[in-house]
Amino acid sequence: MYIASSRSTPTPGSTDSTDSADGTEPAVAGETATETPATPGKRAAVAPNVLALGSVSLITDISSEMITAVLPMYVIFTLGLSPLQFGALNGMYFGVTVLVRLAGGHAADRWQRRKLVAGSGYALSALCKLGLFAAGSSVPVLGAVIAADRTGKGLRTGPRDALISLSSTPETLGRSFGIHRALDTTGAFLGPLVAFGLLLANPDRYDTVFVASFCIAAFAVVILALTVRDRRRPMDTPHGASARAALRLLLLPRFRRVCIGAALLGTVALSDSFVYLLLQQRLDISVEYFPLLPLGTTATYLLLAVPFGQLADRLGRLRVFIGGYVVLLGAYLLLFGPFGGAGLLVVTLILHGLFYAATDGVLMAAVGPMLPAQLRASGMALIQTGQSVAMLGSSVLFGAAWTLWGLHTALALALVALVTAILAALWILPLREESSEA
Repeated sequence: MYIASSRSTPTPGSTDSTDSADGTEPAVAGETATETPATPGKRAAVAPNVLALGSVSLITDISSEMITAVLPMYVIFTLGLSPLQFGALNGMYFGVTVLVRLAGGHAADRWQRRKLVAGSGYALSALCKLGLFAAGSSVPVLGAVIAADRTGKGLRTGPRDALISLSSTPETLGRSFGIHRALDTTGAFLGPLVAFGLLLANPDRYDTVFVASFCIAAFAVVILALTVRDRRRPMDTPHGASARAALRLLLLPRFRRVCIGAALLGTVALSDSFVYLLLQQRLDISVEYFPLLPLGTTATYLLLAVPFGQLADRLGRLRVFIGGYVVLLGAYLLLFGPFGGAGLLVVTLILHGLFYAATDGVLMAAVGPMLPAQLRASGMALIQTGQSVAMLGSSVLFGAAWTLWGLHTALALALVALVTAILAALWILPLREESSEA
């Protein structure tokens, strides 16, 4: 996300201007992302590679969010799963990527083929959309397909974020990730609308959503193959990107502290699906309108991803990151409180979107400069793995608490846990080091 919060004037020019004909860079292994020196008084251009990756994420997220928007409704109201069962299934959605993220990041760095590894992940997730169609009402098969889909996501996320980081100047990391996340979130905004339109035209025909999702995801894979350029760095040694070298990144004090803080906060953050289910329960929202709930979150995130990325570059990325969880605490307080009606719906979704704008891309922008270039994907995969484990635990624990003690008690426990985690993260995260580099 961040580490070196820069207040200097960004540079014009994109990373791709330094590429050789084969898409590689003549950079020294171990350095952070390097670019043409800044030209005073001008704003740095975002690298074409960042825009290309953002376009791929936009199309992919249309496909993914079509599924995400209907999945809670499908498994609870159609298949009849309990909140605990859904919590386990939803936890699998995050947790199955644990080892795959590490493998994907390591393979991308080891072979210096970040585009190839990321593309493999995108292709696998696309195929899994057809798997959802084939699964029918079989919960075990559905779980297996979700696991495979998350395997694809685990493979692609670290290499993709490494490509963004290596294609950006240190001064514009927050902005580059903000623009990428804004494009990504545009797809997340459109996905539920497409799913809603398909179900409106074909009531209860979830198969139409699954097939359309596959076609869109396959198109994204084609766009990646045609437009994204790889970013390769020469290695200091033939084994410079070994698994042992990747794990040794945890010996870097600041990186280790960010990993611990991010994992701790992820453990007490509810998944999106539970937030929307809470709103549905509190406001008794009709089932057919459930796929539209993510639109409030994604619209806010879309509008604020770039401004918050720029704010993080100026004020400190870790500060903005921790502030995002304070905003999330406000959303949980509203859900727990006595208020209802349209006001609760609108404000909660806006706060939820603010949370993502302040945390998602900002975290990757923060850790990028902490990591050597030849291990960038591996390092990012490490921290994303910690978050996946945390989300798995959060989803299962909240689902169990809801089933055993009821919604109100479960949410009260989530509130207490989030306050405790924020206070602990303020002590764990290297905020002072970030301030000294501003």
